[in-house]
Amino acid sequence: MPKKWDKKCRSRKLKIMEDGEHAKSERHPSHLRGKEIGMFYARRAFLRRQQEKEAGIVRPERVIGEITLPASKIEELEKLLRSTLIYVDESNPAFKRKFDLLVNGRIEDHVNIRTFEQNALLDEKLKEEYDLRQTTPEYQSMLEKRKTLPTYQLKKDIINAVESNQIVVISGETGCGKTTQVAQFVLDDHVEQGKGSICHIVCTQPRRISAISIAERVAVERAEKLGEGVGYQIRLEKVLPRERGSIVYCTVGVVLRQMESDPYLSQVSHLILDEIHERDVKSDLLITLFKQILTKRPDLKLILMSATLNAEKFSAYYNNCPHLNIPGFTYPVQEFYLEDVLQRTGFTFKGFKSKHSKRRSKDEEFYSGFMEPYIRQLQANKTCSVEVCEMLRNPQLEEEVNLDLIFALLVDICETEQDKGAILVFLTGFMEISNLNRMMEYSGKFPRSEFLIIPLHSQMPTVNQKHVFERPPRGVRKIVLSTNIAETSVTIDDVVFVIDCGKIKMTDYDAEVDTYTLKPQWVALANANQRKGRAGRVQPGICFHLFSRPRNLVLEQYQKPEILRTRLENTILSIKVLQLGKCFEFLSGLMDPPPEDSILMAVSLLKRLNALDDDESLTSLGYHLAKLPIAPQMGKMVLFGAMFSCLDPILSVAASLDFKDAFMIPLGKENQVDQMRRELSSGWMSDHLLLYNALHQFEKRNGFNARQFCSKYFLSMSTLQQLQKMKVQFMEYLFETDFVDTKNHKDKKFNLNSNNVILVKAIICAGLYPNVGTISGKRRKFPRTMAGYRVNWHPKSVLSKELHFPSPLFVYYLKLKSTSNFVHDATIVHPLPLVFFGDKYEYDSTNSLIGLADKQLCFKCSQKTNTIIKEIRDKLNWFLEYKVSNPGVVDWTSSKEEITVLRAVMELITNEELGSTSFTDFDDNCQIH
Repeated sequence: MPKKWDKKCRSRKLKIMEDGEHAKSERHPSHLRGKEIGMFYARRAFLRRQQEKEAGIVRPERVIGEITLPASKIEELEKLLRSTLIYVDESNPAFKRKFDLLVNGRIEDHVNIRTFEQNALLDEKLKEEYDLRQTTPEYQSMLEKRKTLPTYQLKKDIINAVESNQIVVISGETGCGKTTQVAQFVLDDHVEQGKGSICHIVCTQPRRISAISIAERVAVERAEKLGEGVGYQIRLEKVLPRERGSIVYCTVGVVLRQMESDPYLSQVSHLILDEIHERDVKSDLLITLFKQILTKRPDLKLILMSATLNAEKFSAYYNNCPHLNIPGFTYPVQEFYLEDVLQRTGFTFKGFKSKHSKRRSKDEEFYSGFMEPYIRQLQANKTCSVEVCEMLRNPQLEEEVNLDLIFALLVDICETEQDKGAILVFLTGFMEISNLNRMMEYSGKFPRSEFLIIPLHSQMPTVNQKHVFERPPRGVRKIVLSTNIAETSVTIDDVVFVIDCGKIKMTDYDAEVDTYTLKPQWVALANANQRKGRAGRVQPGICFHLFSRPRNLVLEQYQKPEILRTRLENTILSIKVLQLGKCFEFLSGLMDPPPEDSILMAVSLLKRLNALDDDESLTSLGYHLAKLPIAPQMGKMVLFGAMFSCLDPILSVAASLDFKDAFMIPLGKENQVDQMRRELSSGWMSDHLLLYNALHQFEKRNGFNARQFCSKYFLSMSTLQQLQKMKVQFMEYLFETDFVDTKNHKDKKFNLNSNNVILVKAIICAGLYPNVGTISGKRRKFPRTMAGYRVNWHPKSVLSKELHFPSPLFVYYLKLKSTSNFVHDATIVHPLPLVFFGDKYEYDSTNSLIGLADKQLCFKCSQKTNTIIKEIRDKLNWFLEYKVSNPGVVDWTSSKEEITVLRAVMELITNEELGSTSFTDFDDNCQIH
């Protein structure tokens, strides 16, 4: 650290240390352990930097490298700039009108709300069809099955409640039939009364597969073909029914998209929000939005349906609207807890108490106030052995998922329980599933002739997971190892025994350090009850909770809503495009408003992306990003890909990042998957281009060859096909807004530069900025974010096996803290893409430095080179902003002067990575904070 800076700031630094919330002492609090200590100092450093900025303290710049251009190149560029005067005569008045209406409007402006007009002829036709259908054997057969559902017993009560109230909350346990029956009750009642023409019901589902499967089931129950009176609509796929006298099952996102053009859902008579207990962001957004909409649409009915007992909260949110509870029917399930399992199995815990396993302050209160009195009671009643009581006093046993204990319990169940019913084991993630599966296979206690072991996880091949729904052959016991996906999304009818590890992995967002975390945490009571209920579907069952009875008393009722544990950029763009005003005002009206720092972080990023202006209004770019059905960074990438004629690879990258990785990881073949990933990465130093190449190679094949390719490289064909559909959807939006004049993403006109890997990486950089990091150390082994936080390459990243990097700079999309601070995807980039597409550009002529992002990234650069780069950068930015505000095709085959500038940028970026510009290695001794 320079002495001058140190001397100048010493006293102010001490004051900051005294005032800082996390910096009141030199050392960390004594109760912190392991990675928590590192997190403590990272937070403290973050706060210190913020306070230094407010106090006017300037740290020495981090000089990452030097940008130089050969004299011949400078002379060539000077001539180009002297002869180039960008003049664009294109305009897009249609876009300008739509944009102005959106930016200057409010949802309240849509006062001309159309309402349903009754159609007597249609009413009569619907009634005749309904009466005729009731006489068919198919309908009568399904009706007998429907009558056995608990929901059917309350049919009259449900119809009366909906008829008499604008808002109704209906709760009932999974399997009671509310999802399939309530919409039918309402529709049939309207048809019977001769007013079917004014009934159009939309029922939302949290998952795509649910919307399709439920629509198919309801159509069968009504003895109809899908697409007549019942249909579905999800992203990229739909089978819509007739417009009147019908039911549509769809995802929440579909409703929000529809409201962008029809804010008051003028053609909907009843909106049913199902599974609202899951509290995803979009559902919470709709629930709040409808508090405004219902006052303008008194004829619109809102039905909220929940599977758990927190329905009272939703009723209270809507001014104590009526609440109906449907009693479910499940067989009795006997529950056992950790102490019972230890006593039953005779398991001996091999953990030990050490200085590294001291109780945290919060747990210390639990163990002294709850656990210890309970253990003394067990001892007094001689309920458990001395050994079991002693094990219960060790926090390690309960706080960590113990696979040895689960294995011992599985062996005990299989040896002592004569019933061959299936066993469902809830675990926290892929690693735990893989390790337990390996233990079972190698033990010799679970021969394949007697046991069918099925792992259930999103990264595992779905072809194997289909067996989870099938009854195994006689004499074979099915054991399913699953994450929480089996709580609600998957119902396995023959499960009799459930082992609940007591933990669940959930993502959480920490705005203070701009990081997602994915760690095991205690289940909520709602999770534990759902897991228990899996054992009582078809016969009495048994559930083993691997946590103690005292722990059960202190579990939270429900998990945190998603709005409190996720980034908010997409949510804020939705608020803007729905014309809901200032995001702070709207978000404060949610059932559980998100933290202020999360809102500030999201608004800040959207401003850096130029999606919002200083007044928090949508910019032209923000308008497009809000309309594209992907994260804003991906949307920006797609728009730039169209302008730079490298569209196909960029569409593949954007779709893969926004949806999911197409790679599968079969148990025991993790190393082979890594090898195939490296092979497909082609040495490009980019996880993003790996995703593109996987999809590109798949698209070149068809039929049997495509299946062979997927099998060899461990790729999911269904995921790749979904990514193809997403690319088509993105092209449709680009076509509608005139960025392209074809819907073919392979069209040569928009892929003239798609083989220029370096340019494609630069466009990826343009989209992912400001997610930038640097690699330090003598061997460049230590990646850090731009804010200075140490991270690691995720083991799946192709960069995790690299020993040398041609540049110390990288961009990434996902930073997630699990067992470590991992960057899940990254691309190595050079300085010029950051210089051309980064923000807060400034030049320090005294020290000959180009600075980006408030000088968090600095490059040595001569005055003459800076002048050239700055002028090209200004012309590029002007042109890109103009094209975003006036969408139109950028024709790279033309000789227009703006294309000359784009070509100059492309050549500079390409030549830099090929070595035509010199790049000084990152200074290993520079200050990292």
